[in-house]
Amino acid sequence: MKIRQVSAHYPRWRETLGGWRPRLWQIVVRVESDTGIVGYGYGGGGEASLPIVNGHFRELLTGRVVERVDDIAAIWDDLYFASIPYGRRGVGVMALSGVDLALWDLLGKATDRPVYDLLGGLRRPQVRAYASGNDPQWHAELGFTAHKFSHRWTGHPADYDKAVASAEAARQHLGDDALVMADCYLSWDAAVTEEMGRRLAPYNLHWFEDILTPDHLAAQAAVRPLIKPVQLAGGEHEFTHYGFGEIARTGALDIWQPDVTWCGGITATLRIIELAAQSGARVVPHRGGEIWGLHISAAGLCDDLGELVLGQRNTRQERLWLDEPQAVNGYLAVTDAPGLGVRLNQELLGESI
Repeated sequence: MKIRQVSAHYPRWRETLGGWRPRLWQIVVRVESDTGIVGYGYGGGGEASLPIVNGHFRELLTGRVVERVDDIAAIWDDLYFASIPYGRRGVGVMALSGVDLALWDLLGKATDRPVYDLLGGLRRPQVRAYASGNDPQWHAELGFTAHKFSHRWTGHPADYDKAVASAEAARQHLGDDALVMADCYLSWDAAVTEEMGRRLAPYNLHWFEDILTPDHLAAQAAVRPLIKPVQLAGGEHEFTHYGFGEIARTGALDIWQPDVTWCGGITATLRIIELAAQSGARVVPHRGGEIWGLHISAAGLCDDLGELVLGQRNTRQERLWLDEPQAVNGYLAVTDAPGLGVRLNQELLGESI
């Protein structure tokens, strides 16, 4: 089959992560073949990525043949190469991510196979999910046995006490056997990380995530052995296997966290996973409990752990994608629906695509 139409759309987000980046959140990419089959993908970059898909990428994609997984990889390489002058990282690759995911969905639907089957088959019928947020009591009530709390360092000594309180609450509600992690969102430095390692040691945290920015790989590599047995995780703000090559070279992280909708899609994530295996690192995709990363985990290609960002108790959740698997007793299961197995909620687009 050949690609006939390509378009990118920005949803009418009503609840954009509490107002965070109101014009830079996720986009929908639609790819239609000459057989009438439509694949949908999810990309990043918000409104800034729309002209990349609707202009440059559309011109390059129209008429391309998609019959095999290798065709998708070839298209990825061509789009990446063509966008080097303005891409390589950031919005350019976020836009490419949406296209790549739409192509995987298209191929799955055309062959009547789930994406996990295109990836080698179902090796993990259930994927353990972890809940990200600051309400461990609610997460425990929902049946999760893994939880990640957020902690921003503001420079005040009381921030240490806040981290301890969060870890203590997690253990209180989820128990000693639960996985507990801390997301630092680029706000800790080496000294803070070492001290946190000491103060949080009684709570047996699994990892510290994003202690520094992705431009501070050497500093992360230096602190990594000082906080064992806590693992150092990160990578949601890194792009493609080329970017993760620098993480491998410096030995900055124990756990790599590519975001499938930002780092270059499934094609890039597969290459990142291959590089991680060569480097002795583990891969836990950022927001990997969402359908885009869930197929990769269900195929057994990364760690058995998928993140779900649940927001706050009793708040309305945007449902752009319908039929997405929901966690039951802390586990997620993909369906055997062809492609990625989700439907688009047209109400959030304001137009029929």
